[in-house]
Amino acid sequence: MEIRPATSADANGIAVVHVRAWQEAYRGLMPQTVLDELSIAEREAGWARILADDDRPSQTIVAERDGAIAGWASFGGARDAEAPGSGELWGIYAHPDAWSTGVGHALITAVESALRADGHKTAYLWVLEGNERAAGFYERHGWASDGARKVDHRPGLELHELRHVTRLG
Repeated sequence: MEIRPATSADANGIAVVHVRAWQEAYRGLMPQTVLDELSIAEREAGWARILADDDRPSQTIVAERDGAIAGWASFGGARDAEAPGSGELWGIYAHPDAWSTGVGHALITAVESALRADGHKTAYLWVLEGNERAAGFYERHGWASDGARKVDHRPGLELHELRHVTRLG
C-alpha cells in the first residue's frame, strides 16, 4: 500500500470510496433515500474541482493498493473559529472492502504526521453521532470526544456531529 498526495487523476477513485463508504457507514444514521441518491459522477466532478484548485486550504492524500484507491483523507488548518492554531482532519474514508485492513490506520498516521510537521500541536475532527465504528477507530488512535457538538445543515438533512481531539506533540 502506498500513501501519497492525491492528484486530479484520482478524482474518480476518491469519489467511489466517498460514495461507497457513506452508503455503508451511514446506513441507519441518515435517511436511506439520501444514501441511495449519492452519485459517483457528481462526487467525481466535485473532487476534480477540489484537486485542481492550487489554492485550496486543505491537503488530500490517498491510500493506493494494487493500483486502486482504497481510501483517502483531507486535512489542514482548523476551520472552526474556536480552535485557532489546531489542525483538522476534514474527512477520512476507506472503501468498505478495505475496512479493517490497515488502510485507515495508515491514513490517520500520515495525517497526524503531516499536521505535526505543519506545526500543529492539537487536532480535531467531527464524527457523525451514532457512528460507533468510526468513533471507536478514532479512540483507538488516541482521539477522544471533548463533548462539543454541532449540527451540519445539508440539503434535506441535518447531521449531528461530535468533536474528537488529539494532541500531536
